[in-house]
Amino acid sequence: MTAEEDAAITRAARTDPDAQPNLAAKRGRPRLEQPKVAILLRLDPDIVENFKKSGAGWQTRMNAALRKAADLD
Repeated sequence: MTAEEDAAITRAARTDPDAQPNLAAKRGRPRLEQPKVAILLRLDPDIVENFKKSGAGWQTRMNAALRKAADLD
């Protein structure tokens, strides 16, 4: 392909509305209304191990336990 052919194809693609990229598409997770806050929290090792041994999602379960203890649910 010559440089002229490449330029002609590029010009045609840029003027074709069906060839334009979908710029409205977003990647990743949608933004949360109330995103979680990252903090540094020191806990007893046995507490952390107890939640971790229950498998994946242990941080979510820990958050739920804290919400319950704080009477937020």
